[in-house]
Amino acid sequence: MKTEKHDIAIHTGYIKLEALLKYAGVTDTGGDAKQLILDGEASVNGQVCLQRGKKLYPGDRVGLRGLELTVTSEE
Repeated sequence: MKTEKHDIAIHTGYIKLEALLKYAGVTDTGGDAKQLILDGEASVNGQVCLQRGKKLYPGDRVGLRGLELTVTSEE
């Protein structure tokens, strides 16, 4: 299975994992994002992450269901 890669530009210093999944359109609601994270389906920089409030900064990579999202700075 090929990994689909996307850059997600943020205009703040960081974004929380739960918010990133919703912002990127991976989930429709924050509740869906929370459940995916708590089910251990999301990884941050190659490590499974169960913290929905995990702060992500430009350069961080999130993996989920064949997707790789890289946080970038809008500036």
